[in-house]
Amino acid sequence: MTFSPARTLPRRPVADRSVRVPPRVETRYRPAHELDLMRTVGFHRRGGTDPTMHIAGGVIWRALRTSAGPAVLALRQGADGVLAAAWGSGAAEALDTVPRLCGAEDHPERFDPGDNPVIAEAHRRHPGLRIGSSEGLTEVIVSAVLEQKVTAMQAYGAWRSLVTRFGETVPSPAPRPLRVAPTWDQWRRIPSWAWHRAGVEPPQSRTIVSAASRGSSLLDAVRNAPDAAERERVLTSLTGVGPWTSAEIRIRAFGDPDAVSVGDFHLAHHVGHALAGRRTDDAGMLRLLAPWAGQRQRVIRLIGVAGLGEPRRAPRLHPEDHRGR
Repeated sequence: MTFSPARTLPRRPVADRSVRVPPRVETRYRPAHELDLMRTVGFHRRGGTDPTMHIAGGVIWRALRTSAGPAVLALRQGADGVLAAAWGSGAAEALDTVPRLCGAEDHPERFDPGDNPVIAEAHRRHPGLRIGSSEGLTEVIVSAVLEQKVTAMQAYGAWRSLVTRFGETVPSPAPRPLRVAPTWDQWRRIPSWAWHRAGVEPPQSRTIVSAASRGSSLLDAVRNAPDAAERERVLTSLTGVGPWTSAEIRIRAFGDPDAVSVGDFHLAHHVGHALAGRRTDDAGMLRLLAPWAGQRQRVIRLIGVAGLGEPRRAPRLHPEDHRGR
């Protein structure tokens, strides 16, 4: 991987001209592999109205919190690599995350699709699909817990409501203002009425507050775990975090190529349809994925990007709103 200065990202005007946009720091990331930036990094967006991430005009805008402070990162793929620019006190550290976010530590060359023609063709047609690491562990834990046992629409709405209310705006030339998610201490101090107003059920809010009360000790234990199995043990030691949530955290924060979100409402059906032509349950899904042990998440992602999942047969589930009760 090589870095060099880049000066060709769009200089968009900030939405609010009264806000002073800090100077930008720039670089160019030249991956030593094929890269589909939108499918690799866009995976981390939590819905189209995610207040921490925006995609427009071929540019991915992402607000993140670093040890040096908040920042907004902008990425655009060009003929000579990925152009990256960042604004804010954490700009330099934000640029340091680009290689891992773009899957520099992922190794699809180790993946053998075997004799399954469906997966082999999907792998051939999508060589730029990488499993990147967002590294925003606090944000990933919170968003994964919010997505437990609800529709994506409900989870994304709760995320948008809470981050918009309790997060921090980072000045940048992004097409719309972006906010970094709250810190662990800020998540811990969100009042009960605010969780309720955002549509978050008590079990999920308690889990997030419990995780936040452990603060940096929990984050350090997860980050310092030597392997995926130990990360799973640390994460599931937290009340309210089970195998599904642990897998989602390991996929998004660490780019785990083998994690499988067992317990997902739709996932087993999609995998069964793609690999066996029929619906299956979690146990059946794990049997179907067994030939790709070590790379099962990659197979799941290939099924998704290739459109091989089960076709939708019914209207979307209408979410219940309990906030008036």
